[in-house]
Amino acid sequence: MSDFLIYSCWLIPFYSLIGSCLTLPWTMRIIRNTGPRPAAYLNLLMTVVAFVHGTTIFYLIWQRQTEQLVFHWLQVADLDLTLSIELSPVSVGALEIVAGISLLVQIYALGYMEKDWALARFFSLMGFFEAALGGIALSDSLFLSYALLEMLTLSTYLLVGFWYAQPLVVTAARDAFLTKRVGDIILLMGLVALSSYGAGLSFSQLENWAATSPLPPLTAALLGLSLIAGPTGKCAQFPLNLWLDEAMEGPNPAGIMRNSIVVSAGAYVLIKLQPVFTLSSVAADTLIVIGTITAIGTSLIALAQIDIKRTLCHSTSAYLGLVFIAVGLGHVDIAFLLLLTHGVAKALLFMSAGSIIQTTSNQNITELGGLWSRMPATTSAFVVGGAGLVALMPMGMFWTWQRWLNGSWGVNWWLLGILLFVNLFSALNLTRVFRLVFLGQSQSKTRRAPEVPWPMALPMVTLTIIVLLTPLIPIRWSLWLSPTTPFANDNPIIAEYAIPLFMLSGLVGFLLGAYLELRRAWARPTQLYQRFFKIYWLTTSTSIRFIAIQ
Repeated sequence: MSDFLIYSCWLIPFYSLIGSCLTLPWTMRIIRNTGPRPAAYLNLLMTVVAFVHGTTIFYLIWQRQTEQLVFHWLQVADLDLTLSIELSPVSVGALEIVAGISLLVQIYALGYMEKDWALARFFSLMGFFEAALGGIALSDSLFLSYALLEMLTLSTYLLVGFWYAQPLVVTAARDAFLTKRVGDIILLMGLVALSSYGAGLSFSQLENWAATSPLPPLTAALLGLSLIAGPTGKCAQFPLNLWLDEAMEGPNPAGIMRNSIVVSAGAYVLIKLQPVFTLSSVAADTLIVIGTITAIGTSLIALAQIDIKRTLCHSTSAYLGLVFIAVGLGHVDIAFLLLLTHGVAKALLFMSAGSIIQTTSNQNITELGGLWSRMPATTSAFVVGGAGLVALMPMGMFWTWQRWLNGSWGVNWWLLGILLFVNLFSALNLTRVFRLVFLGQSQSKTRRAPEVPWPMALPMVTLTIIVLLTPLIPIRWSLWLSPTTPFANDNPIIAEYAIPLFMLSGLVGFLLGAYLELRRAWARPTQLYQRFFKIYWLTTSTSIRFIAIQ
């Protein structure tokens, strides 16, 4: 029975796809008398089945060696196209994270989208979304992963454009789709070139191929750059990062998945392609440069936002930029841990933001305030999610960066500076948002702001507990992978002072955010001359900031 459950793991993504298909009678308005909620329940049921099946497999496979399930898809003459599935604790664990967060998000969406007339269509798209993400988690095939990434691009377009009656939403969906397509097309060119140079179309074969099949420097550099393009778009990295900002026009439950799991899917594929990047220093250095520019630039952009979702989505790009740096340096374990700790914390922050939007019907943080006493569960979720995102002991990101800087990896001063910069500005941004939204006097739109109903509160509280337990994973990961890793750092002083510096940078960020003058009254001046000077000041400061980023 256990072998049957393990070797049928390829069915798990199909559960969500089946759930998506079962909602079609309600989506197409064939069934109207019952309302759209039965469609949501059917999709939820299939997600629960996927989660239970995945949990069972994860328990059974924990002590087993990595295996591949190979399905021969097309055999013509010498051509043999196969679709392979990887059975390992990492792939099944990634599948569990997808199913678990998707389950919580769909329960959350029952409350958030309760009065939306297209609820059935939303859940149908979410099932399609989850199926593509689950397939990427299990896939060991480059061809299959590319096809699933294309499914993600399509589902992003449909979910961002969910409220298609609004012109701004239509524009955002189109821009998000076209931006990601740029990276996808270049990635396809790289995959075709990779197969033509003798590499097998599976990730598990890339390491041996890279070690035994050297390429000319120019060819290796062009091949690596083409493979970077796809994840650059999927992970919202410079210069393809602005689509994530525009994607915030879609429903918030889809935004939760997009900022926690979807961007991580692109990085997950990038991590699996890492052996190819070792063939060319140009490709590895490009990853580091892209990650550095994105981490620094989007950390600054986040501070200029007053939309609560946009303040958080630019932070997503910043942390994925750190993943790019880790892959460029060959620190694959750290890249996996960054994806995990960032994903669960960011999902919780977006749940908290969605609760605020649902209750106040407002996203402008300068028009909010005094919510901490009215929405305790939402406040706790934001605090825990923010703490899980910065290097605050004993939260998950602290242990992830502690493993990165404990001497097990070669770390230079420039990398330490980037990490300190991102940590400081992340703490500053989150503290600024917390003060504006939860502290201070109640504003006109927050005087009557009750806590959200249980369909939204239950998954939010559940994810709060999960984020609090996340630190156990980096600690167990360290003990499992390298309990006695030899010292490899070229600068031993970094390992000695890095963690105190991280804690100090977080403290400085919190203090700056706590004492920085917010000037909420400048949001909407009542005097004409004040409006004129405010517009002039904002235009000038925006121009200066744009020039500085460039």
